[in-house]
Amino acid sequence: MLLTLPAAAAPPTPGRIVVDLSPAGLRNTFRPEVALGAGVDGSWRGGTERLYTPHNVEVLRKAGLRPLTYRLRTELGIAAWHWNPEGTWSDPAHQQGYWTSSDRLGAPIQASWGYPLPRRGDTFDMANNGGWSRLDDGDLTTFWKSNPYLDPRYSHTAARPQWLVIELGSKQIVDTAEIAWGEPYATHYRVQYWVGQDEYDREGGWITFPKGEVSGGRGGTVRLDLGASREPTGFIRVLMDAASGTAPPGSEDPRDRIGYAVREISFGRTGPDGVFKDAVRHAAARDGQSVAHVSSTDPWHRASDKSLDYEQPGLDRFFTSPLANGLPAMIPVGVVYDTPENAAAEIRYLKARGYPIARVELGEEPDGQYLDGEDYGALYLETYDVLRALDPALVMGGPSLQSALSDTWLDNDPDRSWNSHFIRYLKARGRLSDLQFFAFEHYPFDDICGDIYGKLIQQSALMDRLIARVRREGVPDTIPWHIAEYGFSAFSGRAESEMPSALLMANILGQFLTEGGDGAYLFGYPPNWPANQHQPCAGYGNLMLYEADEKGEARQPMPMLHAAQLITGAWLAPNGPHQLYAARVETGRPADSEAVKVFVAQRPDGKLGVLVVNRDAKRSFQLSLAGLGPGRITGPAETWSYSARQYSWVDAGPKSHPGRNLPPEHRTAMHFTGAVTVAPASLTVVTLRSPAPAPGA
Repeated sequence: MLLTLPAAAAPPTPGRIVVDLSPAGLRNTFRPEVALGAGVDGSWRGGTERLYTPHNVEVLRKAGLRPLTYRLRTELGIAAWHWNPEGTWSDPAHQQGYWTSSDRLGAPIQASWGYPLPRRGDTFDMANNGGWSRLDDGDLTTFWKSNPYLDPRYSHTAARPQWLVIELGSKQIVDTAEIAWGEPYATHYRVQYWVGQDEYDREGGWITFPKGEVSGGRGGTVRLDLGASREPTGFIRVLMDAASGTAPPGSEDPRDRIGYAVREISFGRTGPDGVFKDAVRHAAARDGQSVAHVSSTDPWHRASDKSLDYEQPGLDRFFTSPLANGLPAMIPVGVVYDTPENAAAEIRYLKARGYPIARVELGEEPDGQYLDGEDYGALYLETYDVLRALDPALVMGGPSLQSALSDTWLDNDPDRSWNSHFIRYLKARGRLSDLQFFAFEHYPFDDICGDIYGKLIQQSALMDRLIARVRREGVPDTIPWHIAEYGFSAFSGRAESEMPSALLMANILGQFLTEGGDGAYLFGYPPNWPANQHQPCAGYGNLMLYEADEKGEARQPMPMLHAAQLITGAWLAPNGPHQLYAARVETGRPADSEAVKVFVAQRPDGKLGVLVVNRDAKRSFQLSLAGLGPGRITGPAETWSYSARQYSWVDAGPKSHPGRNLPPEHRTAMHFTGAVTVAPASLTVVTLRSPAPAPGA
């Protein structure tokens, strides 16, 4: 009997699925209950209550994505995390300073919040993006300050220079700087300009102004005659490598004396009349000031900085909810905008509660925060050492890259890979072995307009390139690799709510696991609403398993839910070791082997699971299972198909919603002949009895 799935109008293209079930064909072994998970993230106010309703918990568990990772949005938002609302300030009399949440057990923590840092130097952040830089806010009572934890007394290694960069908005000649220093100030620094076509120009570089090097700096407000830049520039940097070690009057905390502080900064030209024309825009608003970037930020803050829009699920709620399935979870600690003391208290608390920790992620997306890989490396090792002393059995790693293909920015170093800088730093300190797992996020498409199915096909080559690059950079194959988050795009659009979202999910999981990956966590777990975040041409949609109603309750299942259920409930058995084998599609056209991918798993229940991902939007295929040997396929088989016959999306702006919305088609054949027809733009799963050994085997 031929298992026939929905066919297109044109005749199916014939071909075969070639599978190598020999020992040489084995590509990886994994367990679904460990490898296939989802992420629970921070949110705007009220998001925790919306997620953890009885209805949402019940339906989300049906996806079969059982292990969870806790995502830490404060690390993207330049905010400190009060993971326990109870705790202590370093300056309790003024309710300010450096915060350490309490590790004492009390009432279960249901929700927690972030505190945006008031000594911020970056104009933009990667979370709410509602703050601004204190470098050019027009207010001399505020200031940016670098992170004191990068000092040798905490990092136990030589300090690296700290820097600030101002984008001028257009290329222009600059000859004057005005810097209002705070405490501590730089005693040796250089004012530099960027020469290059743009900030990613590999031929570009920083040049110190003719009179831009300052020794014996004395603080206060200084106006510097730099000498004119030899050509127009769009970026100015102040590179600081020696500090005064002074603190504001009345300070008793040694961290106040460490690093560099700047109250306000200006760059421009001085005319023949001696009048300085400032090229920097000053405003206490993201859209009103010149864009500023800094190398690090002091995690000092105040009780008044609390933001209800940096809400995180309470750790007790996270672990005790049925969503966690009682399984070990990947847990973060704050690193870039937090303190090692707060991280240690978090781990002590979790251990006292007896919660199962799979691994600890040190920070999140440091490559997206303009932080140098080397400075993140110093903070990583500092936090690692504190936690290792607390529990030698902890498995720690990261860096949860925003992208494993991230390049450095405005960098003289010919090696422009951010991750390479991080790995080189660990190696230089003889500490590469302290990266106990490697994690990155994977959102392959910033541009979600145009030929979406063409992009889906390109994703396979992108993943291959990504894995090869990370290996070249020195990430060991001997440690686990995890995709900490994955989805269609970091931006919202229609494709995320249409069939391509299901096809991409299946291909990412199948490809990454086949190539040796150890696990991947879906982003887009909670119910959500259609949105357009980036490109008008992208339409409305979102990363979500369920579309939400007006109260946030799961209402309509989305393609990613059906993909998850096909993967966890049809292709794979629920638990136990699965072996993935080399497999490919052959039709006589090389392009078809790129458009149609197949992943074959030997299940612990004795069945063979075959997952076919057809990313060709127009053509169907009739495929026979080859490579198993003639007559080796016997007995019954089950098949599932998910395609446009089951699902459509009604494009109606913010009110977009599913139209046709049916579960995958399921059929059973008692006498399977080994052939299957797959529809255009579809997922197909076949499960059958594992082939008998070939004659003479």
